[in-house]
Amino acid sequence: MRLLVKFSAIFALIFCVGVAIIGWLSYRMMQENARTQVLNQARLMMQAARSVRDYTTLQLKPLLAPDEQRDHTFLPQTVPAYAATENFNYLRGSFPEYSYKEASLNPTNPRDRAVDWEADIITAFRNKPQLAELTGEREASTGPSLFFARPMRADGACLECHSLPANAPPAMLQIYGSSNGFGWQEGSVIAAQIVSVPMSVPFQIARDSFRAQLIYLAVILLVSLVVLNMVLYFTIARPVAALSKMADKISLGQLDVPELPVRGKDEIALLAGSFNRMRRSLATAMRMLGDSGSE
Repeated sequence: MRLLVKFSAIFALIFCVGVAIIGWLSYRMMQENARTQVLNQARLMMQAARSVRDYTTLQLKPLLAPDEQRDHTFLPQTVPAYAATENFNYLRGSFPEYSYKEASLNPTNPRDRAVDWEADIITAFRNKPQLAELTGEREASTGPSLFFARPMRADGACLECHSLPANAPPAMLQIYGSSNGFGWQEGSVIAAQIVSVPMSVPFQIARDSFRAQLIYLAVILLVSLVVLNMVLYFTIARPVAALSKMADKISLGQLDVPELPVRGKDEIALLAGSFNRMRRSLATAMRMLGDSGSE
């Protein structure tokens, strides 16, 4: 095997091992970054939902549900939880993987009732009042899912309708009844805002980024190998080939071969200089033997 081919094979092996190690570390980092990116999007979506709740409570509800209409008309659109959920449903047109729910153990609207894993989140917030948010993974029917949750506490605006059934608008009782959504206490955790997204979303983001990085690494690898081969050819392979060719001619008795050019002070230059001196010494010795033989 030629020297240049051996060096190329060694460098290719080293590059491949390095790329494999870098790829493994990069993929894990990209997965974590993708997970963080998805959670940041979930935070932004949840903040948008909270903004819808505040807008509904502070501006929309006073206009659409004045006190004189409480007994006759109830508009679900004036309920902050309903408005936030419906607004998020429109948002899912652009982000279909994400889901939003204001899960409660004692909801007025049955669609907000917490399932088992959501109930565990609410319990965690109740057991740790200082806990401001909670993230984690769970097994869903469609596979692993990532969730981001924040607690919801009852305030004065909530207690206007959810303290006792007698304080609730009769029109609301006609729609939802008086069995659920009451008995709330101010400051207590009554629900949890939860944004969920399948783990396939961050995994896909990580795979896309990793695929692009592999392409860049492959291009860099090929360019580096070409450059290294050129450097090896001009600095090592070609001078060594010239030395080999001169040695072969000298071994056949051709002492009139031209000297090798000596450029620089590296090992190849020193070897070429030594080889030139050896050729001159050998030529001198051969002439001396020829002169002594003629006598």
